[in-house]
Amino acid sequence: MNTDVGFEEFYRATRHRVVTVLYALGGDLTEAQDAAQEAYVRAWQRWRRIGGHGDPEAWVRTVGHRLLVNRWRKIRNGRLAYRRHGVAPAVGPPSEDTVALVAALRQLPAEQREAVVLHHLADLSVAEIAAQTGVPTGTVKARLARGRKALADLLGTTLPEEVSNA
Repeated sequence: MNTDVGFEEFYRATRHRVVTVLYALGGDLTEAQDAAQEAYVRAWQRWRRIGGHGDPEAWVRTVGHRLLVNRWRKIRNGRLAYRRHGVAPAVGPPSEDTVALVAALRQLPAEQREAVVLHHLADLSVAEIAAQTGVPTGTVKARLARGRKALADLLGTTLPEEVSNA
C-alpha cells in the first residue's frame, strides 16, 4: 500500500474527530482547526513511523493538544508582559529631515541607493559592500560618490569636505 494513500485514508477517517476533540479542549474552533492541521502535517512527515503506531489518531490528538497548550502559553505570557510593562510608548512621526532624506533616496538609482545605505546606515566598509553586492571596490566607490553628490543636489546641501574627497 502506498504510504500517501494510507495517510489520506487515515486523515479522512479521523479529521472530524480530532478537530472536535481539540475544539472541546480549547474552546475555539479556528484554533482547533489550526492545531489539527499542524498536527496532521507533522504526522504526514513522519507517516512511515506513525502509520505503524498502535494508535496514530491518539498521536495526532496529543500533538494537536500540545500545540494548543503552547499557543495558550504564548498568549498568557504576552498578557503578563503587557501587565508588567504596559503599552509601548507612542512613537512620534518622522522628522522633516528624515522624510526629505527618504524621498531623496527613492530618487537615486538602485545601485547608488544600495551603496549609500549600506555604507552610511548599515556602517559597512567599501570592501564589505563590494563582497556583499558582488562588484569591484572601485565600482562601490563610484556609486558612493555619485550617490552622495545626487543626494546633496536633491537635498539642496553641499557635501562636507571629508565626504566629497572620499
